[in-house]
Amino acid sequence: MVNVKGGTRPPWVGLGAAVWVQIASGNAYTFPLYSHSLKTVLGFNQRQLTMLGVANDIGENVGLVPGIVSNKLAPWVVLLIGGLACFFGYGVLWLAVSETVTSIPYWLLWIALCIGTNSSAWLTTAVLVTNMRNFPVNRGTVAGILKGYGGLSGAVFTEIYSVLLRNSSSELLLFLAIGVPVLCFIMMYFIRPCTPASGDDSAEHGHFLFAQIASFVLGLYLLSTTILDDMLNLSPLISNTIVAIMVILIMAPLAIPIKMTLYPSRPSRSETLDNKAGSSESLIQGEGNAEKTEPLLTPVSSAINQESFYDDDGNESEVAMLLAEGEGAIKRKRRPRRGDDFTFTEAIVKADFWLLFFVYFVGVGSGVTVLNNLAQIGSAQGLPDTTILLSLFSFGNFLGRLGGGVVSEYFVRLKTLPRTVWMTVTQTIMIITYLLFSSAIKGTLYPATALLGICYGVQFSVMIPTVSELFGLRNFGLFFNFMSLGNPLGALLFSGLLAGYIYDNEAAKQHSLHLSDSTVACLGPNCFRLTFYALATVCGIGVMVSIVLTRRIKPVYQMLYAGGSFRLPQSTNQ
Repeated sequence: MVNVKGGTRPPWVGLGAAVWVQIASGNAYTFPLYSHSLKTVLGFNQRQLTMLGVANDIGENVGLVPGIVSNKLAPWVVLLIGGLACFFGYGVLWLAVSETVTSIPYWLLWIALCIGTNSSAWLTTAVLVTNMRNFPVNRGTVAGILKGYGGLSGAVFTEIYSVLLRNSSSELLLFLAIGVPVLCFIMMYFIRPCTPASGDDSAEHGHFLFAQIASFVLGLYLLSTTILDDMLNLSPLISNTIVAIMVILIMAPLAIPIKMTLYPSRPSRSETLDNKAGSSESLIQGEGNAEKTEPLLTPVSSAINQESFYDDDGNESEVAMLLAEGEGAIKRKRRPRRGDDFTFTEAIVKADFWLLFFVYFVGVGSGVTVLNNLAQIGSAQGLPDTTILLSLFSFGNFLGRLGGGVVSEYFVRLKTLPRTVWMTVTQTIMIITYLLFSSAIKGTLYPATALLGICYGVQFSVMIPTVSELFGLRNFGLFFNFMSLGNPLGALLFSGLLAGYIYDNEAAKQHSLHLSDSTVACLGPNCFRLTFYALATVCGIGVMVSIVLTRRIKPVYQMLYAGGSFRLPQSTNQ
């Protein structure tokens, strides 16, 4: 049984610690930083490199195992497993890139990359499941903040890579193999189930606003310093100062529990959800307590219709059973309705589950294809350095994740507008960005990359609370990780099988080589043009499916957010 920490401060301490772990969980976003070394040092062609990119995405997003065990193991155990996966996976990659060990086979590197990036699934599951349960009535806000910091992780690692590690791929891999596990071990104690925080405390809204502003300032700082470092030759002192300020900004959310300690507020009438939802531990109890029941007849109807039952049936025992059910003495299980707590087998037979999966698959699958090939896209269009491109995508990714949570939370409470509306809007914009990429018009690469990053980030911050609202928090870890399979599936189809083949084929044409011998770079807009056309077409289908999904789940949001505030379903209160 999981121990639950009481008090109003522990959830905020856990959220502040989760920020660090969420940034560390973005280690998979560093693939573009060292992918060129895999190609040059180990002699891989573009197709082999894109298949490593697929391994990167499979490891990052295949989190069914952590999703299942998140209901059985304490968060610190999940974090421990994630730290060990990071150590072993990136450790093998470091041995290969640093040439400490030569002749490591390709298949072993592929597996090692899967293991290393799978740490992301373990770390993300630990912090998301724990904090969504600690703040159950602010799911969109919490998801936006945590996934926003996750979106900034690429820029954080880029800052470390360019400033501290001086663009050394081998040192970056060593940093991932040692630094991330150490961070997880430090944060284990603070990320734990707590008595759920109240959603009615006015100070709580201010705390969330502070966390959102702090993350935005951090994102803006990372973008500006990355560009500054790329343009100027900064001295070691200035570079170290930049990193020190970055660390202080990442620590900003911890100011919330410190303020609560120094200036404690009076207990309010609804300081916690003890009377409404018990504790976050109640959300992970066994299925024996999760039965959904309802009286089949009300006392009034049973009294009125008693005579007719006897006349029609004549079976006194059946009538007695119906009357007992009507009076509530006997209860019959019913299937859960959308908004209740579902089991996995109950959820996968629902059309809404698969519609949401497909829409998310289209959004993140197409976006991650661009991310995995961002360095080659920039080089094909004549950019000598793609560091700024990655920083722009990361900053846009952060804005999309943070803004998607904030905007969807605002409109769902104000207009009971389903969150999936924003997936429809952003995937429409993604069609435009892919057409901009394919046109290769001068001056459009940077804004298109930033815009795509924003739309890509929104998919995460919308999918996460939507899953919990439609299918409950009890098995949220499993549902979230199953939905996340859309990312590697999209990477396999769009990046591994499509983009890599088109790139190598065009490179072979340019250099009059056989396709299997294509180890040279491809230049020009034709390298990815067909890929962008395909991605735009897929997003068009995603827009139509998301419209259908939004119309279907509109009544659910009208029920959950009637009156402008979230109503916890009864099933989560048991």
